[in-house]
Amino acid sequence: MPLIETVDLCQKYDRRDILKNINIRIDKGEVFALIGPTGAGKTTLLRLVDLLEMPASGKIYFDGRDATESKRVRFEMRRRMAFVIQKPIVFNISIYDNIAYGLKWRGVKKSSLCQKVSSILEMIGLSAYQDRNARTLSGGEAQRVAIARAIVTEPEVLLLDEPTANLDPLSAAKIEELITSIIHQYGTTIIMATHDMSQGQRLANRIGVLINGGILQTGDPREVFTSPKSREVAEFVSVDNIIDGIIVSSEEGIVAVDIGGNKIIEAISSYPVGEKVYACVRPENITLTLSKTTSSARNSFIGQITQVVSVGPLSRIEINCGFRLVALVTKRSAEELGLEKGRQVYATFKATGVHVLREN
Repeated sequence: MPLIETVDLCQKYDRRDILKNINIRIDKGEVFALIGPTGAGKTTLLRLVDLLEMPASGKIYFDGRDATESKRVRFEMRRRMAFVIQKPIVFNISIYDNIAYGLKWRGVKKSSLCQKVSSILEMIGLSAYQDRNARTLSGGEAQRVAIARAIVTEPEVLLLDEPTANLDPLSAAKIEELITSIIHQYGTTIIMATHDMSQGQRLANRIGVLINGGILQTGDPREVFTSPKSREVAEFVSVDNIIDGIIVSSEEGIVAVDIGGNKIIEAISSYPVGEKVYACVRPENITLTLSKTTSSARNSFIGQITQVVSVGPLSRIEINCGFRLVALVTKRSAEELGLEKGRQVYATFKATGVHVLREN
């Protein structure tokens, strides 16, 4: 039995659909990441799961019990959860007292309270500053205190809404380290909303893709990012190459996709001949060379570079092969190959690197 389950969950604000028929099951101890663009409904779903508001329709079950049963039941369930919102809230008191607040409210004895708070202060790396007023903290430090205040009560479920939004990379990395420590030390069930797809991949056991108020796909991170089930999901998870075509032949699981202009992409698929499809190729699965090479890869196209853009340690290379292709290579590789606008290159990728989607 899942710890949390939603059944046909819907929410409306001012007659506008915010969430539509949300069905998710989250097991005890699981880390589940909700990814999706801004405005997709991620925060609303977290608020519903935390029982801060009632759904327009549908059910929420916590440990098998209907959360809409009564106010008393909802209160009992909420005590078993903690919610950290996107913009951290800290009280105008010391860091120590901020973290101790929930324990004092629950009537925890002083000796136990001190031990718990001291342990959490050490976990977040702020033991030396426990007497400092929390309002003087940086954004990243305040977020660590907010998460510490939530986890010190040892909730069964921790809800995190964009835990690293608007933080610099170093502060974001410290928050991720803290979340990882919580996972390992407490085994807490975590549901986190994030627009940072790589963060979802790093931290979560499973991912749910929420777009336009609906869950379009759930699965482990590798499945979602390499085998999206719809064009909308493929576009969101940065499959830059989504190429329209039609299957013109199939033999022993290898299909030929005619993409027009006398060009064929070979891929692994069970779809029949005549099926209209999208051939999806992640940019990191494309190899670039300056001359044609012998390779086991079934797909190789000559083209001209139209754009080179730096993306952190990588270079994003856009190529005109008679159709648009985007590849990602390291900056070092790009420099060594002299990849620049106007340069002719060969773009190569394996049939196994192509994910085929039905057009509908």
